[in-house]
Amino acid sequence: MNQHISFLTVIIMCFLICGTAQAIVQYTVTDLGTLGGASSYANGINASGQVVGYSYIIGDADDHAFLYNGSTMTDLGTLGGTYSLALGINDSGQVVGWAQTTENGPSHAFLYSGSTMKDLGTLGGIDSEAYGINASGQVVGYSYIIGDAHNHAFLYNGSTMNDLGTLGGRDSVALGINDSGQIVGTAETTTNAVSHAFLYNGSTMKDLGTLGGTDSEAYGINASGQVVGWAYTNGGIEHALLYSSSTLIDLNTLIDPSSGWKLQAASGINDAGQIVGGGFIEGSGYNGNAYHAFLLTPVPEPSTLILLGISIVGLLTFAWRRRGA
Repeated sequence: MNQHISFLTVIIMCFLICGTAQAIVQYTVTDLGTLGGASSYANGINASGQVVGYSYIIGDADDHAFLYNGSTMTDLGTLGGTYSLALGINDSGQVVGWAQTTENGPSHAFLYSGSTMKDLGTLGGIDSEAYGINASGQVVGYSYIIGDAHNHAFLYNGSTMNDLGTLGGRDSVALGINDSGQIVGTAETTTNAVSHAFLYNGSTMKDLGTLGGTDSEAYGINASGQVVGWAYTNGGIEHALLYSSSTLIDLNTLIDPSSGWKLQAASGINDAGQIVGGGFIEGSGYNGNAYHAFLLTPVPEPSTLILLGISIVGLLTFAWRRRGA
């Protein structure tokens, strides 16, 4: 009798644990650290789990681009100036971002491949920045146009920058691209000073809306068309977002509420659904709120958890029967 009670108790506990885990926690969080300074921010992740971003170096005077390989941050240097930021990475390990070209000089979009930074130039203006790169080596970002009054999103095809236009306003920025050539970013709408996240399919910009506030930005997109970024809530607070199946979701609703994290912006997503970005950790750091890079890793779907529970039950049944034989 005691064997039967123990066996049934284990079965019930297995399913209760699976159900509770799915209902509350959908991601785990990993702190990636810094390059020796006080803070860091992650902007992109590839299928191998390599992460790029930027971090204060020792002394906190300047930010440098970094590449994180799963255990170590590597400083990628600059284009000759004092600072740089890495903002995107493809599955081949090619990195894009922007860096100062000379001390106190302009900043240009770069492509880092192997060990060298390549200056990608501009759309005729003084500055440019690169934010995303796909498997084909297509790069997206923004550049000031001639006259330097406004900036436009660009697509770099390996030799030339192409201007992508706007959502009806004056300015736009392309922030991510997938292997199908879909591009995401932010652009001014016809409403003065309001910018919305967009999805560009090769010919048309689609407005993705907000989380109830005025503005939003899309930073990354994976092969499934899932988009990440940030948006203002109806309370005027920046929250990290996920756009999936035509719906915007606040990522703070998908993590353990007791973790202490407040996810402010999501900057990259890979095909496994891992998401990187930056947020605050309550109760630590300066003024009790440290700002750190985060990595979100999906928790298995309910079907996977159920299969795991069934497997455990099967093993327990086999062991129980052998014990009773």
